[in-house]
Amino acid sequence: MRMGMEGKVALVTGAASGIGRVAAMLFAREGVKVVVTTDANVEGAAETVGLIRQDGGEALFVKCDVSKEKEVEAMVAKTAEVFGSLDYAFNNAGIGPDGVRVPVVAVADCPEEIWAGR
Repeated sequence: MRMGMEGKVALVTGAASGIGRVAAMLFAREGVKVVVTTDANVEGAAETVGLIRQDGGEALFVKCDVSKEKEVEAMVAKTAEVFGSLDYAFNNAGIGPDGVRVPVVAVADCPEEIWAGR
């Protein structure tokens, strides 16, 4: 049974694997056009798009680092350009401690600059 979402548009960040991929595929199975985004795993995102299309759904890949405001604005603009609207956002992407962009520390000890994206 469909949930009345046919023809809507969803943007799923971090959709190259795991929870993001599953969410993108579930949206597509409901008849939703899906924008698949990731910054790092472009091959995984292409695979997600392929799986959605293989199931008869519509999907578009837009590379985006969600920690960069200009890239997020461009991603949303591309979504609107291609599909005409944006109805749902599944904000799944995130950054975690990698010792490079984010220090490996307890969450409570993470510097405010990291949380603010500076």
